[in-house]
Amino acid sequence: MHRSGFVNILGNPNVGKSTLMNELVGEKVSIITSRAQTTRHRILGIVNGEDFQIVYSDTPGIIKPKYRLQAFMMRSVSTALTDADIILYVTDVVEKAEKNALYLDKIRKASIPVIVAVNKSDLVNREKTGVMTETWKQILPQAEVIPVSALYKTNLGYLFERILHFLPEGPPYYPKDALTDKSQRFFVSEIIREKILKNYEKEIPYSVSVDVESFREEDNIIRIRSVIYVLRDSQKGIIIGHRGQALKKTGTLARKDIEEFLGKKVYLELYVKVSKDWRDKDRMLQDFGYR
Repeated sequence: MHRSGFVNILGNPNVGKSTLMNELVGEKVSIITSRAQTTRHRILGIVNGEDFQIVYSDTPGIIKPKYRLQAFMMRSVSTALTDADIILYVTDVVEKAEKNALYLDKIRKASIPVIVAVNKSDLVNREKTGVMTETWKQILPQAEVIPVSALYKTNLGYLFERILHFLPEGPPYYPKDALTDKSQRFFVSEIIREKILKNYEKEIPYSVSVDVESFREEDNIIRIRSVIYVLRDSQKGIIIGHRGQALKKTGTLARKDIEEFLGKKVYLELYVKVSKDWRDKDRMLQDFGYR
């Protein structure tokens, strides 16, 4: 008997969805920072065994859209509510349980298995963890509630066992050696964006999109040309920095991670362009992979 299915990971920003997904997959397929809205795309991470295939789906944190980019992000969240075999709702011991009541109501009405992972259980004592577990059992009575710590890998083995228990019978959806549905270009752009998220402050990371214009693999090196799009000239100046030092730092940090990811020497060229209101332009959003 072979089991396979889609486990869609939902939850609010900054509860640790991407960290948990990476731990469950065993590879870094989602970028992680302390900033909200780090994840913009729906990203698949595939775990294969001899008699199972789990397709995890990391989604953007649930927010109220303020511009078209965020509307595209929330569309992927809505889709994830409807095409899952198992819903893995991630919360933590800090956020208020009643947040996003609309989505919780949709999950409550779901006819598929629901698991609530209460993340960051390492931050509180056992009594507090027990209270949070009971609270979530009342909010989502049909769900199995499991306290976990993605950071310290606490209870992740048990979480995996329960996911496997609920996984429906069926053939694999992807080849058994597949790790994700995303291309190398996608991960290169995400690595560059991760460095921007970590190294620039205020609104800069939320005003940025990264596009890999060329990816040319030669015998001993991969040559990559990538463009960082910003909304205003002032942001372009901040990204580049004095005498180009900020952009050089971003490029150096990104290149090291890209080389590790691709397993090959990389020559990375970074350019910065201004595209006013790119976050509200459907054509550009589609070019950046938001469909």
